[in-house]
Amino acid sequence: MPVTPRAARQVATLSLVFGVVLLAGAATGAWGEPGATARPPSADTAQAAAATIGAGQDPAGADLSEQQAEHLIGATGDRWGAYYSAQEYAEFSQGLDGRYLGVGLSVGRGEDGVTTVSQVRPAGPAAAAGIAVGDRLLRIGEDQADRLPVTEVVARLRGREGAERRPGSEVVLAVRRDDGEEREVRLRRALLDSQQVTVEHLAGGVVRIAVGAFTSGVAEQVRAAARGARAGVVLDLRGNSGGLVEEAAGTAGVFLDGGPVGSYQDRGGTRELTAPPGGDQRTPLVVLVDGGTMSAAELLTGALQDRGRAVVVGGRTFGKGTVQQPSRLADGAVLELTVGRYYTPAGRSPEGTGLAPDVPAGASEDAAALALRVLAGLGSRA
Repeated sequence: MPVTPRAARQVATLSLVFGVVLLAGAATGAWGEPGATARPPSADTAQAAAATIGAGQDPAGADLSEQQAEHLIGATGDRWGAYYSAQEYAEFSQGLDGRYLGVGLSVGRGEDGVTTVSQVRPAGPAAAAGIAVGDRLLRIGEDQADRLPVTEVVARLRGREGAERRPGSEVVLAVRRDDGEEREVRLRRALLDSQQVTVEHLAGGVVRIAVGAFTSGVAEQVRAAARGARAGVVLDLRGNSGGLVEEAAGTAGVFLDGGPVGSYQDRGGTRELTAPPGGDQRTPLVVLVDGGTMSAAELLTGALQDRGRAVVVGGRTFGKGTVQQPSRLADGAVLELTVGRYYTPAGRSPEGTGLAPDVPAGASEDAAALALRVLAGLGSRA
């Protein structure tokens, strides 16, 4: 697989050590405050950091610019290494804690180029202002929304930098209802709980549980949702970007009565991951995956597959099976470097190759429908 761009690495940072190490550091303020001013880096510090990385040691405390850090990452060939400003890393930490800064709406753009509101979060700032699904987003500030890339629209709704990235900052929108009414709305950004678990109750007592990422509290949400399943569960991990390893192991414990989930390496040696005891081992289970199933989601998939608890359906997973160690630099930025791999209970590592499903879905096949057919077959043999 080719070297992953920084944008993809940012998504993949929802990974094992990121959740375990960074979140605690951010909570105690150990990672520095956003906006800290760096001293001018020197060639000596860059060379020292390079020697440290080459020796496999922690480069914490080094005084590097972003360009020097990126150069060092490239020199090591670390495809998952990354440099983050203090503010970027604080925001990732906040995301893992199940929160994000925004106004509580999602937008989409049709083939006609019109930007519309596709989702409104209940009790969020947008809902409180009366914005509804289907409203057309005309302007953000003084700029016409339809002339901006959708990614830029999202960035402006969330706030791009500085004071905009704080709760209480304002964004002004112009929206139009289907009846033609146009109005201007002033919204204040707020910290909102992310919705990573979606539950759908299907016919015959089947529950489909979709998990977008393993942020704080997800395992308990999955446990609560699984209680309503009489005939079986489809655990949909398609597009799951990973997350907190404790939440992935806790989710494994929903369907396993303790035992191994996997292991991972760090600079201190090998650490074993286990599921909490008492899970439901009888209800038929299908895990649905695709090429966007990454990191901790691959760890969970591999554990349920290796231990014969679930049938995995869909496509081959992404293939991120490495552990990153974050180190704080002198200016509060973070340099994240790969320190090892993680392995499923059977000793497999997804790194580079991903995990193959037990029942692959064809290119033109509806993977969700296939998962239900497989689940029905499991139920008939139970």
